[in-house]
Amino acid sequence: MELKKDKSDMKRITKFASCFMGLSHLLFLKDYVKGVFFALCEVLFVVFLPVIVKKIIALVTLGSPHPELPIKMRDNSIFMLIDGILIIAVIAIFIITYILSVKSAQSGYAEYCRTGRLKNQKEAIDSALGKSFPIFGLAPAFVMVIVFVVVPLVFSIAVAFTNYSDPSHIPPNNTVDWVGFQNFVELLGGHNTWSVGFLRIAVWTLVWAVLATFTCYFGGLIVAVQLKEIHFNIAPVFRFIFILPYAVPGVVSMLVWKNLLNGSFGIVNRTLMALHIISQPIPWLGNAMMAQFTCVVINLWAGFGYFMLLSLGTMTAISEDLNEAARIDGANKHQIFSKITLPLVLYQTLPLIIMSFAHNVNNFGAIFFLTGGAPTVSDSTITLAGGTDILVTWIYKLTVNLMKYNYASVIAVMIFIVLAPFAIFNFKNTKAYKEGSL
Repeated sequence: MELKKDKSDMKRITKFASCFMGLSHLLFLKDYVKGVFFALCEVLFVVFLPVIVKKIIALVTLGSPHPELPIKMRDNSIFMLIDGILIIAVIAIFIITYILSVKSAQSGYAEYCRTGRLKNQKEAIDSALGKSFPIFGLAPAFVMVIVFVVVPLVFSIAVAFTNYSDPSHIPPNNTVDWVGFQNFVELLGGHNTWSVGFLRIAVWTLVWAVLATFTCYFGGLIVAVQLKEIHFNIAPVFRFIFILPYAVPGVVSMLVWKNLLNGSFGIVNRTLMALHIISQPIPWLGNAMMAQFTCVVINLWAGFGYFMLLSLGTMTAISEDLNEAARIDGANKHQIFSKITLPLVLYQTLPLIIMSFAHNVNNFGAIFFLTGGAPTVSDSTITLAGGTDILVTWIYKLTVNLMKYNYASVIAVMIFIVLAPFAIFNFKNTKAYKEGSL
């Protein structure tokens, strides 16, 4: 079919390309390579359409209980959920490919109107390979991100809207059902033990994240200022000593401190009693308030070295002329620190403070390996959450010990909702985002 060169056939090109992938390439543009590729994609999709429909129905129903069948032959709701999400990902990729086929046909026709001739097969292949190389190069990575990142994330979110939990809804012995926002209501809006436990742990998680972040930051900053003021050769020795807690693996440090602070035979209590500083052992990890305070202090010991080095590096970039001018104007060391050093260091390190806050919200090792979430509190019998548990350690206990996967998923969703704005803010303030390149 002959095409007009005034772009008046654009609607016809778009209509045929929209009716069937690759049809405009085959009928009008004579671009058989692209036409066959796009047509083959739709043919494969149509061939597997019955399987796709079956998987979508299974995703909606999540199977039916069949107690009369052997366990291996019963519907596995979790497999159905995963398969359904994968099928949705396949449909999304197909839709993207469909849109690309229409855009390709429109682009091919526009080029024909501009040049006045259709490309021969060699030119079409060379052009396709040149223009499509970035797409084909990124396609494997894109598919892997979809399968190994997006699908698990969507699955984790989807579980929050099911009753996937022990003992009555663990496949394949039993099926899982969609329950809507019931789990969110039970954890966030109810007055039962679970909602009280969630509120307690959520508040402590935020308090812990704020204290852990700012104690480490300002502790490291103060030490950095003092080291910068030391004009002796001993300063590098102190820098080496102070960085050791950060250099040692956190698991090792926390386990060592857990033994040192043991209320019965810990070296800390025994030493204090031997020096007659205390008469009774201090329950460092045996009382909820004391254990929370201890977690913050030990985290300060382990983490201030990172911010010390960061602050030292930032302060070396501050021109000494500023400090000298301030001294000439009569400013003392405190005024120089508060008016010059601190604002400049904060300006440079603010994104890292936000990242540290997000890290501490999910700082599993600092809590789990030091206290294990202990000590027990009033709701620990039901929720299994101790006095020092943060949300991420509670998720671990809910999944591994209680098998309350639905509640764990709700908590994970809530953590994402809280941390996502910080991550977006941090990303939007990077130079790569503002300038469009590194």
